[in-house]
Amino acid sequence: MKRLSLFITLALTVVLLLTSCFRSGHQNGTTALYAKDSVITAARLLSMERTPQYTVVTVGDPWKGGVLHRYVLVPRDSMIPEDLPDGTLVRTPVDRALVYSSVHTSLFNELGCLDAVRGVVDSQYFIDSVLVAGVKAGTIADCGNSMNPTVEKVIDMNPDAILLSPYQDASYGQIAKLDIPIIECADYLEYDPLGRAEWVKFYGELVGERERADSLYHAVVTAYNDVKKVAAGAASRPTVVTEMVISGVWSVPGGQSYMARILHDAGGNYLWADDDNTGSLSLDFNQVLAVAQDADYWFIKWTNINKLSDLQGAYELNKEMAAFKNKRVYVCDTDKTRFFDRIPFHPEVLLREFAAILHPELFPDYQNQMYHHID
Repeated sequence: MKRLSLFITLALTVVLLLTSCFRSGHQNGTTALYAKDSVITAARLLSMERTPQYTVVTVGDPWKGGVLHRYVLVPRDSMIPEDLPDGTLVRTPVDRALVYSSVHTSLFNELGCLDAVRGVVDSQYFIDSVLVAGVKAGTIADCGNSMNPTVEKVIDMNPDAILLSPYQDASYGQIAKLDIPIIECADYLEYDPLGRAEWVKFYGELVGERERADSLYHAVVTAYNDVKKVAAGAASRPTVVTEMVISGVWSVPGGQSYMARILHDAGGNYLWADDDNTGSLSLDFNQVLAVAQDADYWFIKWTNINKLSDLQGAYELNKEMAAFKNKRVYVCDTDKTRFFDRIPFHPEVLLREFAAILHPELFPDYQNQMYHHID
């Protein structure tokens, strides 16, 4: 399980570093491009145009601006129209998907379409019992590792779509030459919590669950805004620091990042709120200490930190933080929670968690789901 936590944390660090180049200039460009979209309201990298014959989905390029990929989704039980717009043709519903991330298999499960996942990569890192059993039984193909999938296994499973997370200047190697639609899941590059969650509409279209996806998103938005409204009435805004130094580096969420926005909406005073990065800052311990030594609360995502003594053992100077001294440290054990699978499409869960910890008087009956208090 330590290996799992390390892999997830390193992967998340890469994601945050990638998003650090995703500044307001690119966002403004995609906002202008998709401003008239009537289906997508919060996501800045996604546009959807629904017609009676097909749906056009446009994914914005977070690095260079403009378009990263355009898809034309056509129901498989209908004829392909002659006047289709340019884009990668995808017949829907997708029912033989090769999926790279447990984030998306978890969402498929929530949409009632887990049986559409017929193959995965990096299978050792999936913990869903149905998927694990499927891989073991051979009903779900194990196609090797994400950096170099086994092409023969991919061909043998015959997917009708491959869902993966894009990165800058990605080529995807031999997979890209198989004439199989590659769905570039850029949802992780959205810095707005509701914008990231809204990608469920795209995935719902892919698996033929439009109404279910729209309903799910509506419920998320309603719950998120309800908590945000309550938290806005708090009498104070406690100061907050997150994460911890690992191998000499403290990855601090930028002031315009996903985490910073949720902390703000939860009624927290995030100490890097004035920073304009949408990704993360790579700082050393002393740089963080200079800003956050007196922070009221400290939130950490890691594993095997069950007591303050564990936190001190991980790095001796952690004891210098006021939150450590005042016993206001909360840890999300990534071995025991489904944080990375659940939160991307359910930011309201994390929002309520932070809001209840920062303002328990406003949420007196709340029971923590992700973070636990250590002393």
